[in-house]
Amino acid sequence: MELMSGNEAIAQGAWEAGAHIGVAYPGTPSTETLEEFAKKEGVYAEWSVNEKVAVEVGMGASAAGARVLVTMKHVGVNVAADPLFTAAYTGVGGGVVVLAADDPGMYSSQDEQDSHYYAQAMHIPMLDPADSAEALRFTREAYDLSERFDVPVFVRSSVRLSHTKTPVEPGQRVEVALRPYETNTAKWVMMPAFAKPRRRVQLERIDALTAWAEDCPYNEVLRRKSAVGVVCSGATYQHVADALPEASVFKLGCTYPLPAQALRNFADSVEALYVVEEASEYLTHGVAALGIEVSGFPGSLPRDGELSPGLIRAAFGFQEPAHEATPAGLPGRPPALCPGCPHRLVFKELTRMKAIVTGDIGCYTLGALPPLSGMDTCLDMGASVSMAHGFELALSGTLHRPVVAVIGDSTFAHSGLSSLISTVYNRGAGTVCVLDNRTTAMTGRQGNPFNGETLQKRPSRELDMEGIVRALGVEDVRTVDPNDALAVRRALKEASASEELSVLVFRSPCVLIDRLRKPAYAVTDACTACGVCPTLGCPAIAKDAQTGRSAIDPTLCIGCGQCAQYCAFGAIVQPDAASAKGGVA
Repeated sequence: MELMSGNEAIAQGAWEAGAHIGVAYPGTPSTETLEEFAKKEGVYAEWSVNEKVAVEVGMGASAAGARVLVTMKHVGVNVAADPLFTAAYTGVGGGVVVLAADDPGMYSSQDEQDSHYYAQAMHIPMLDPADSAEALRFTREAYDLSERFDVPVFVRSSVRLSHTKTPVEPGQRVEVALRPYETNTAKWVMMPAFAKPRRRVQLERIDALTAWAEDCPYNEVLRRKSAVGVVCSGATYQHVADALPEASVFKLGCTYPLPAQALRNFADSVEALYVVEEASEYLTHGVAALGIEVSGFPGSLPRDGELSPGLIRAAFGFQEPAHEATPAGLPGRPPALCPGCPHRLVFKELTRMKAIVTGDIGCYTLGALPPLSGMDTCLDMGASVSMAHGFELALSGTLHRPVVAVIGDSTFAHSGLSSLISTVYNRGAGTVCVLDNRTTAMTGRQGNPFNGETLQKRPSRELDMEGIVRALGVEDVRTVDPNDALAVRRALKEASASEELSVLVFRSPCVLIDRLRKPAYAVTDACTACGVCPTLGCPAIAKDAQTGRSAIDPTLCIGCGQCAQYCAFGAIVQPDAASAKGGVA
């Protein structure tokens, strides 16, 4: 018996099933799954540039006969949707399992979508484990299911399942030989002449899966009292079991396709049937579409965010148990760029020049928050470059603020390059800032094509970012030290004044890579309480509410010296500094 998170259990299940290959783009809450899979014996694992490519690599390996694990977060399913919809036509060679890790509550995501709808739209079966033991079992057995029905299989998790450790019984690996590859144009070439017959194959498969779902071993009815019956799935079941210990529960382990007759039988066995789900109405609508009356809650179940036993009890009209109130006056703990983050000065200067900043997905998105307040938009991976072009088109011929796109190195490889190609092709203008901190920082410092580090530390090739950008036709390409305030200011000023497209590569490693600390800085009596240094948003800098003077926490300061560059009075110095120097503010 071991404690495993849902992510670890899914990796273990894939390994036990004899999966040969794992591919993914990192994204919370799915990231650790492939990292754990990569540590296991007898497997190959890699980070792909994006989720679409990951699925395509996985389908190629499957066609060649290998069992494959593909992992992504829910918004990654959007990116992967193109090949997945068609993979539901072609079917598989070796079994393919796709992890879709949802994020109700949006702990680390820009939206709160429900991947159940993708399974339904794609006609790909979806398994919904409720704990780590089920995550391991469902994943392991999903490979047989994939090969039996000739289709990829979704395993869905949520942030709670992905990161909560519960007991599992790990097993041994079953070595599965590659399935022999034979050319089969009618199966694998999805042009209309072959896709039309495969559509009929898909419809027959849907009927077969629907019949299988009625006796699916992953669905479980827990009989208690008959007054209340609850239909739920995944980690939500754990909350329902805590909140409603006397209710009978239909725990769906397979959420597409739904077991129509089994659900009707369950509804007939209880006096009132309710559907409990997080931030979605997929199950509610699906159950109601079967002709089953779904009761309304006596109270109100939240339509957004992650559920809890307390919220469920409140929806059923139960009073909240007695508990200690949260103490008043607790200080807020908003997220912030790390002390010494190489992105900080870029955002400081963008704010200073009053630029319109189209942002992107990464830890640098925190540059949107006060006091930096240096980002105007954030839509999806790669959108910064495309949206900047859209701003330039709409504002053409007007006197407007500089338009600047900000994107990280990993996101640039993910989908920023295609956006830049489109801008170059259409002779767009503006400024693109690539914040190259030499890693995929937000999800845990994974490798990417522009730092050349692979998941399993295999020999690789670091791509030449500036060379690629120049090859696209961008003439103004510069590499800038983001820790040099004057250099950052000069580069942004010159680029924004140009009528041509400029790409600025701000390159400096994430401070969490080498974790080097220099002597901490301190604020001397020369401080005039001008208030400039706190506007950097560094967690190490505090401001005295009464005097307005700044102070630096030596336990947080890493000695980067960014703040000293902005002190016009030389009041920020290292203890051993021979003399203070004026800053750039």
